[in-house]
Amino acid sequence: MQEKIDKLVQWLRDQVSSAGLNGAVVGISGGIDSAVVAHLIKRAFPDDSLGLIMPCKSNPKDMEDALKVVKSCGIRHLVIDLTEAHRTLFGAVEAELKAIGEWSEERARLGDANTRARLRMTTLYAVANNYGYLVVGTDNAAEWHTGYFTKYGDGGVDVVPLLHFTKGEVREMGRLLGVPEEIIKKAPSAGLWEGQTDESEMGTTYEMIDKYLKGEEIPERDRNIIERLHERSHHKRQLAIAPPKF
Repeated sequence: MQEKIDKLVQWLRDQVSSAGLNGAVVGISGGIDSAVVAHLIKRAFPDDSLGLIMPCKSNPKDMEDALKVVKSCGIRHLVIDLTEAHRTLFGAVEAELKAIGEWSEERARLGDANTRARLRMTTLYAVANNYGYLVVGTDNAAEWHTGYFTKYGDGGVDVVPLLHFTKGEVREMGRLLGVPEEIIKKAPSAGLWEGQTDESEMGTTYEMIDKYLKGEEIPERDRNIIERLHERSHHKRQLAIAPPKF
């Protein structure tokens, strides 16, 4: 795994160099995937890496965890609160659709959550443009295979260094990089609404998805869920450049 980390760091340098840019930026959520990417880009670009913390109607604990990640790798960071921007944008959409009697309350929660993810993407690119940086994504193999990311949200990035790594491998990488143990053990969540977790939303666990991706036997119920998620999310993939499989 240490060898793979070294190769990823060099790959990130190569991608920035080939794009004629200066460094890299990542959105830091307080979860394991963005923590690992923050550590990787800090190693790749000690003086030209940046972490953005972008609360948007977020749980304050996520901010605390994101700051722990920042401290653990020493990356320069900015905090840009998107709560008001989201309220203005999504509120305007809601008001207009209600005015014509076509607002769907049933679909509102997902629309709200996806708009947050896309606002973060827009913010990352605005900041990246200012510094001449690449936007680095945080999706791992399990998320990519099942489509557990927002199209043009957290999936709207320039490079996806963790794409060939299972959730378990990302945790292993995190320990080698020095990510705080409480972040490594934290229940994965996109923080899209109160009490939301990845696994409860998907209906299966990252352990099951990891085993499936490695060709191991898993219960039929989990296999069916994973294959259904993969099929339904086909349109989301092929969006960003990935490293070779080391």
